[in-house]
Amino acid sequence: MLKYGLLLNELEALIKSHPYKEGDKLPSIRTLAEQYGYSKSTVIKAMEELEKRHRIYSVPKSGYYVVKRTMNEELEEPTEIDFAGAAPDSEIFPYLDFQHCINKAIDTYKNDLFVYGTSKGLPSLIQVVHKQLANYQVFTSQNRLFIVSGVQQALSILTSLPFPNQKQTILIEQPSYHLFIEHLTTHQIPVMGIARTAQGIDLQELEVLFRTGDIKFFYTMPRFQNPLGSSYSKEDKIAIVELARKYDVYLVEDDYLADLEQDSKADPLYAYDTTEHVIYLKSYSKIIFPGLRIGIAVIPDALSDAFNRYKRLLDIDSSMLSQGALEIYLKSGMFERHKQHISSSYGQRARLLADTLQRFHDLHPGLFTFTQAKQPCIHTHIVLNPSISVPKLVAKLKSHSVIIEAIDKHFLPHFPKAPILKLNVSNVKDSAIEQGIGTMIECLTAGAKA
Repeated sequence: MLKYGLLLNELEALIKSHPYKEGDKLPSIRTLAEQYGYSKSTVIKAMEELEKRHRIYSVPKSGYYVVKRTMNEELEEPTEIDFAGAAPDSEIFPYLDFQHCINKAIDTYKNDLFVYGTSKGLPSLIQVVHKQLANYQVFTSQNRLFIVSGVQQALSILTSLPFPNQKQTILIEQPSYHLFIEHLTTHQIPVMGIARTAQGIDLQELEVLFRTGDIKFFYTMPRFQNPLGSSYSKEDKIAIVELARKYDVYLVEDDYLADLEQDSKADPLYAYDTTEHVIYLKSYSKIIFPGLRIGIAVIPDALSDAFNRYKRLLDIDSSMLSQGALEIYLKSGMFERHKQHISSSYGQRARLLADTLQRFHDLHPGLFTFTQAKQPCIHTHIVLNPSISVPKLVAKLKSHSVIIEAIDKHFLPHFPKAPILKLNVSNVKDSAIEQGIGTMIECLTAGAKA
């Protein structure tokens, strides 16, 4: 990451957490350069960017001052503590940066925006993404890359098109991505489930299903699984890829939170694939904002032509304006800066949530089960005592302004459902996490029995 970006994040965090209050004069350029060990030009560039973001303003011959906070920023903590919402935190959306990129895309691509593009995607964006994917240990050729209108579109296409293995059934983790489950059940696609817990999946059961279940592909989220928040170990990843090779089953890897990974040695399934049985999907919606319906699909050569044909018939191309803006956002370094910012913010909340749950679990060991992940995720889960009525608990917490939800919709209709609560803190402030979990524990200890 560029030096000025690191300094920018540091100063913006200080302004947001109030060591620098509205109206305060910031240290001089010289002082900041000496304090952080950067050149004056680096400091000036960071200050200019803060000014563009309306965080500070300059007074000629005087210096830089913190802008008065907006009314929305001055509001107290929300009355509800929402552990159910999964959208990214709106307060750290890169509005101004992306607005700039959209305007720049209009200027740059002018004529291209008013004609149909290609079903594979904007060629210049594919070049940029191709380089970026190497950071996730996804090494592939540009010919295999497709720009899709979100991961949901890629899943819809993959479900519809015939595969070289000529199999029909989709295998999906339980619990898993609820919208894909709804898609499969709505279209009456043959589907089977395999239980996944914080410890992973039963590899012996997986092998039996691969051998006997006519499995076309296995849809999995190896990293920060939704809704559990857990990740597969390296050993499990290697074993799953080997089973796919052995039984000619494709793996559809949804790596939607790859940008929050802090372990440089945590590779995707794709990195272990030597026989082109892994289809890699990545989204930008969870890291930038939901309205950016742009995702990446890495498609094996054996499926490339069919995928291209199905996609062209589905929507001709994905939004050219969004693609152009994303290309500029990635190339400019803005994405890397935002990724560092959101990773830091989410990482702090994730650790606070995990530590709070662990502390209450130690105090009330029979109340619920919680497994601390090696790297805490922005969402996690607890398994309740079977005697607890989940609907009753949800209703009781709502009366205390704490919003949670059961995860029944994350299970196939016929699959046995576990008494699990998903807890997401992407929209819960640090100061409210312990309060909300404390209220939940009080309700659990007080009753909510079936």
